[in-house]
This record gives sequence, structure tokens and C-alpha cells, in this order.
Amino acid sequence: MAIDEKLLEEIQSEYHLLKEEMSEVLYAKTNNEIECVFYKNSRKSYLPHTHPKHLIVGHIEHGKCYIIINGVERAYERGDEFQIMPNTIHEIRPADGSSYSMMVMCIKTETIVKDEVLKELQENIMEKPADDYLISEMAADSQMSSYNMIRKFKKTFGLTPHQFQIQCKVRKAQKLLETDKNISEVAYEAGFYDQSHLDRCFQKIVNLTPRNYQSILVKNN
Repeated sequence: MAIDEKLLEEIQSEYHLLKEEMSEVLYAKTNNEIECVFYKNSRKSYLPHTHPKHLIVGHIEHGKCYIIINGVERAYERGDEFQIMPNTIHEIRPADGSSYSMMVMCIKTETIVKDEVLKELQENIMEKPADDYLISEMAADSQMSSYNMIRKFKKTFGLTPHQFQIQCKVRKAQKLLETDKNISEVAYEAGFYDQSHLDRCFQKIVNLTPRNYQSILVKNN
């Protein structure tokens, strides 16, 4: 996918303006189509996760990190760029204890899923992440056994249906936190049992507490 060079320059300029004042991580929305994440001297690691509806484009500004895409690990250093396609399982970790600074753009895009049954199942989970949607119900809707449904879902999307559900709940929580809702409200509306449950899942995926995430958002009008 080709990236608009002018837009990339604008985002890079914004990053350079913000990075002197930012702490380790900063989230910013350029528009409804693009979300940016800026890292400064970060040592954060991110467990395996996916972005179903976004293309990820990144640029390493400083330092070194490892990015594992579909199980293949590669080191990225200053000046390197990377792309991660939608629905691709990946993780990030610092290299050899060193820090890294980088800019990441999450660009909304269409996703191609060849299996229509699995595509519909994924869409159902994403559309209503706060709803209780049991594995047995997913299997019945997909006309498969629970075992086969879980196996095929993970092979296609990199996560089990339950893991994907939790990820979608956390993504919904992130959106709700952008609206200045209090955290107990966010936990309820995103489908978590309570605030403690939200905290645990949120930190596992975002590597920040919900409160910390809310504090580092840059909100553009």
C-alpha cells in the first residue's frame, strides 16, 4: 500500500514537535482514518496481538527493537521502516535491553478474509465486543464444532476467538477513554466484569493502565 508522502511528512513534523515534551509513549489521532503512536526511549514490550482493520506503518527514529511478525523475528534499527498487514499476529520487544524511539501509524483499511464464515464471525465479535458471545454460540453460528471453529479462527487470525474478544473489548475501552468517561463507566460499557478486570486486560495488551492511557492522549479538534 502506498503512503501519501505529504501526510507522512506532516505526521513526522508533528512527532518532532511533540517528542521534546512527551514521556515514553504518546497517542494522537491525525483524523478518523489514522492513529499515531509515538515512542521515546521506550523499553516497552507488546505481547502477540493483531489490528484487524488497520495497516501498521512504522519508522525507527533511534535505538533498536525486535518485531516478530507471524513468528518471524527481525531486528529494526535507526532509519528502518516496517509494515504490518491487517489481521497479522505480531509482537514488539526492545533489543538486548536497549531502548527505542519510533513513530507508528495505524491506517484504517479494508481487510480481505477469504473464508466468509470466519469473516462474518470476526465481524460479529468486532461489532459488539461488550456482548456475551459464548464459544458454543460462535460454533453454532459457524456450523462447526467448537474445536474446529477455534482451530480455524486462530489459523486465520492469529488469536483464539476468546483472545480476540478480549482484544476487541480493550480496543473499545480505548475509544471510550478518548471521550473522558470515567474508568468504571468504561469498564462496564466495554463489557468487563469490573474495573479490576479492565485494568488487567488493558495493561496486558496496551502496556499502560487505563488512567495512564487517558493522560497521554493528544486530542485534535
